[in-house]
Amino acid sequence: QVQLVESGGGSVQAGESLRLSCAASGIISSANSMGWYRQAPGKRRELVASVKDYGRTYYADSVKGRFSISRDNARDTMYLQMNNLQPEDTYVYVCTVEKSGRDYWGRGIQVTVSS
Repeated sequence: QVQLVESGGGSVQAGESLRLSCAASGIISSANSMGWYRQAPGKRRELVASVKDYGRTYYADSVKGRFSISRDNARDTMYLQMNNLQPEDTYVYVCTVEKSGRDYWGRGIQVTVSS
Protein backbone atom coordinates (compact mmCIF):
# COMPACT_ATOMS: atom_id res chain seq x y z
CA GLN A 1 0.00 0.00 0.00
CA VAL A 2 1.36 3.39 -1.00
CA GLN A 3 1.80 5.86 1.82
CA LEU A 4 2.82 9.49 1.66
CA VAL A 5 4.25 10.87 4.87
CA GLU A 6 5.00 14.56 5.34
CA SER A 7 7.56 15.92 7.76
CA GLY A 8 9.40 19.16 8.47
CA GLY A 9 6.52 21.37 9.50
CA GLY A 10 6.37 23.43 12.65
CA SER A 11 6.19 26.94 14.03
CA VAL A 12 8.54 29.68 12.88
CA GLN A 13 8.85 33.46 12.91
CA ALA A 14 8.18 35.58 9.85
CA GLY A 15 11.19 35.63 7.53
CA GLU A 16 12.42 32.18 8.54
CA SER A 17 12.53 29.03 6.42
CA LEU A 18 11.26 25.48 6.55
CA ARG A 19 11.74 22.49 4.29
CA LEU A 20 8.86 20.07 4.02
CA SER A 21 9.53 16.49 2.99
CA CYS A 22 7.13 13.97 1.52
CA ALA A 23 8.33 10.39 1.66
CA ALA A 24 6.40 8.29 -0.82
CA SER A 25 7.16 4.59 -0.72
CA GLY A 26 8.51 3.68 -4.12
CA ILE A 27 6.50 5.95 -6.41
CA ILE A 28 8.35 9.27 -6.58
CA SER A 29 10.78 8.16 -9.29
CA SER A 30 7.96 6.98 -11.59
CA ALA A 31 5.34 9.60 -10.77
CA ASN A 32 3.63 11.50 -13.58
CA SER A 33 3.29 14.56 -11.41
CA MET A 34 3.59 15.59 -7.79
CA GLY A 35 2.81 18.63 -5.77
CA TRP A 36 1.96 20.39 -2.58
CA TYR A 37 -1.40 21.83 -1.57
CA ARG A 38 -2.29 23.85 1.46
CA GLN A 39 -5.56 24.19 3.29
CA ALA A 40 -7.03 26.05 6.22
CA PRO A 41 -10.23 25.07 8.07
CA GLY A 42 -13.27 26.18 6.11
CA LYS A 43 -11.21 27.27 3.12
CA ARG A 44 -10.67 25.73 -0.29
CA ARG A 45 -7.53 23.69 -0.84
CA GLU A 46 -4.91 25.68 -2.78
CA LEU A 47 -2.25 24.27 -5.09
CA VAL A 48 1.04 25.73 -3.94
CA ALA A 49 3.57 24.05 -6.23
CA SER A 50 3.77 21.12 -8.60
CA VAL A 51 6.21 19.44 -10.92
CA LYS A 52 5.54 17.19 -13.91
CA ASP A 53 7.61 14.12 -14.81
CA TYR A 54 9.22 16.08 -17.65
CA GLY A 55 10.27 18.81 -15.26
CA ARG A 56 7.76 21.58 -15.78
CA THR A 57 6.98 23.37 -12.52
CA TYR A 58 4.09 25.49 -11.33
CA TYR A 59 4.00 27.90 -8.40
CA ALA A 60 1.10 29.87 -7.02
CA ASP A 61 1.65 33.61 -7.42
CA SER A 62 1.66 34.01 -3.65
CA VAL A 63 4.77 31.84 -3.27
CA LYS A 64 6.77 32.55 -6.44
CA GLY A 65 10.34 33.43 -5.64
CA ARG A 66 10.03 32.08 -2.09
CA PHE A 67 9.09 28.39 -2.43
CA SER A 68 10.84 25.69 -4.44
CA ILE A 69 9.69 22.15 -5.19
CA SER A 70 12.16 19.35 -5.82
CA ARG A 71 12.47 15.58 -5.77
CA ASP A 72 15.08 13.01 -4.83
CA ASN A 73 14.33 9.81 -6.71
CA ALA A 74 16.99 7.84 -4.84
CA ARG A 75 15.25 8.63 -1.55
CA ASP A 76 11.70 8.49 -2.95
CA THR A 77 11.17 11.89 -1.42
CA MET A 78 9.73 15.18 -2.58
CA TYR A 79 10.56 18.50 -0.94
CA LEU A 80 9.10 21.96 -0.60
CA GLN A 81 11.68 24.54 0.41
CA MET A 82 9.89 27.53 1.90
CA ASN A 83 11.87 30.71 2.43
CA ASN A 84 10.87 34.08 3.83
CA LEU A 85 7.76 32.60 5.39
CA GLN A 86 4.97 35.00 6.27
CA PRO A 87 1.95 34.69 8.60
CA GLU A 88 -0.29 34.24 5.55
CA ASP A 89 1.59 31.01 4.80
CA THR A 90 0.05 29.44 7.91
CA TYR A 91 -1.77 26.35 6.66
CA VAL A 92 -1.83 22.58 6.71
CA TYR A 93 0.39 21.46 3.82
CA VAL A 94 -0.46 18.24 2.00
CA CYS A 95 1.64 16.41 -0.57
CA THR A 96 0.20 14.53 -3.49
CA VAL A 97 1.56 12.23 -6.17
CA GLU A 98 -0.14 11.14 -9.39
CA LYS A 99 0.99 7.87 -10.92
CA SER A 100 -0.72 5.92 -13.68
CA GLY A 101 -3.92 7.90 -13.34
CA ARG A 102 -4.23 7.47 -9.60
CA ASP A 103 -3.78 10.19 -6.99
CA TYR A 104 -2.12 9.57 -3.67
CA TRP A 105 -2.34 11.99 -0.74
CA GLY A 106 -0.50 12.54 2.49
CA ARG A 107 -2.30 13.36 5.73
CA GLY A 108 -0.92 16.88 5.93
CA ILE A 109 1.40 18.77 8.21
CA GLN A 110 0.92 22.06 10.02
CA VAL A 111 3.03 25.12 9.26
CA THR A 112 2.50 28.11 11.53
CA VAL A 113 4.21 31.45 10.95
CA SER A 114 4.01 34.18 13.55
CA SER A 115 4.82 37.83 13.05
